[in-house]
Amino acid sequence: MKFELIAFDIDGTLTRSKSPLEDNPLIDTDMSDWLNKLMVKYKVAIISGASYKQFQSQILAHLTKDREKLKNLYLLPTNGTALCVYGNGTWQCPPVNALTDSEKKEIYAAFDKMFAEVGFTIPDNVYGEIIEDRGSQITFSAFGQNAPIEIKEAWDKDHSRREQMVLVLKKYLPDFAAHIGGATSIDVTRRGIDKAYGLRELLKHLNLPREKLLYVGDELYTDGNDAPALKVAGECRAVKGPEETKKVIMELLV
Repeated sequence: MKFELIAFDIDGTLTRSKSPLEDNPLIDTDMSDWLNKLMVKYKVAIISGASYKQFQSQILAHLTKDREKLKNLYLLPTNGTALCVYGNGTWQCPPVNALTDSEKKEIYAAFDKMFAEVGFTIPDNVYGEIIEDRGSQITFSAFGQNAPIEIKEAWDKDHSRREQMVLVLKKYLPDFAAHIGGATSIDVTRRGIDKAYGLRELLKHLNLPREKLLYVGDELYTDGNDAPALKVAGECRAVKGPEETKKVIMELLV
């Protein structure tokens, strides 16, 4: 077997996008079934800029409750600044190395400067916080985290708006890392704290070489929030949505 660990992004990979306003499960039944099958044959990791609470609603609520299968599942919220493992019937997440108040203040100020420089105006209708404090990460979402999928997907299809934003943020935040994430998001963390960091920590935890890791994501282009995985994984597969992800899983299960 070439790979032992298969890691996935969430938004645009396992699901279309976050939208707590929807009543339907955020991973569909087919995706849930394929992930459950994958956990029998491989170790499976899910890494995203999302918080652990979002992991619970988007992913865990719709997966198997089989304890033996869940032992093969590893969750890495907020781009891998925490590693959550299943044991004794519960999920255990070590404490996150949170940003300091002064660091957060610097990041918030940089966003204000960037908004002015690129001409971004906060929309009249927003759905949750535009800039969210996730402890170890600050996340900007153009319409708020809970915006309907249709609004999110129409805003920055070619990523050009956020590419410009990231370039400006890097000027004001030279000691931090900024990456495009999701459909409308930008994630800011300490420099070196990104998906590469989280995946390296997981490989150490499992005592696996990088060659055993396959990463699947939709943001593997420059400055995409999946791009750091290119430095760590033995192989990366770019997908354009959940249906392509399902095809990758099917191939792995043959």
